[in-house]
Amino acid sequence: MQNHFNEEIENLNTNLIKMATLVEEQIERVFTALETGDIMLCKGVKAKDNEIDSYDNLIQIQCENILALFQPVAVDLRFILSVLMTNNQLERCGDIAVNIAKRIKKTGGTVSFIKESQILEMGQQAKGMLKNAINAFILNDIEIAKKVLEDDDIVDNLSKLIFRFLIDKMKTDNSLIEPCSHLIVMIRNIERLADHATNIAENVVFYLEAKIITHQKKLQSPVE
Repeated sequence: MQNHFNEEIENLNTNLIKMATLVEEQIERVFTALETGDIMLCKGVKAKDNEIDSYDNLIQIQCENILALFQPVAVDLRFILSVLMTNNQLERCGDIAVNIAKRIKKTGGTVSFIKESQILEMGQQAKGMLKNAINAFILNDIEIAKKVLEDDDIVDNLSKLIFRFLIDKMKTDNSLIEPCSHLIVMIRNIERLADHATNIAENVVFYLEAKIITHQKKLQSPVE
């Protein structure tokens, strides 16, 4: 029975890593397209997202089967729960890649303006957070997970800075209203990408330290 359980856990872990790899490739692809203005890089992003969705369904089924058959407890139960939650976050990151690709197709001719706006810096920061969050989960590294949690403020601050920059540009140049509108949607998606990376890091903390820190920052902030 224990050997069977270990095999199921190993298969589950392998599939989550495969899914995470696909998501990272998608994110890398769209941010390269954003930086270079190469819209052709966005081709196939939607099709690849279907593969991510398939892994999402598979991992959910695997987790349900393991819970039903083996009724794990303690650290094993936390692992299954954290996989379920991380699986959900990765699927949403795949959706974000699709959303960003759609906006790139609308703004591909404004590469110099995009560079000026600091969106590329924001994207690199969020992409790095996702990579670190995935590595933290795979390597069971609590320190990497905590670094992701700290970096979330950097993305939030960049989001506010870029939003103000885009609003100011729209006020002074009517020709920039449409591209700026698309870019505002894009920075919201990048901010959500960082949020999902943060959630994955929180799942790592839950799995390794048995601590629930979700919404901790919000709950500790004074109510306005």
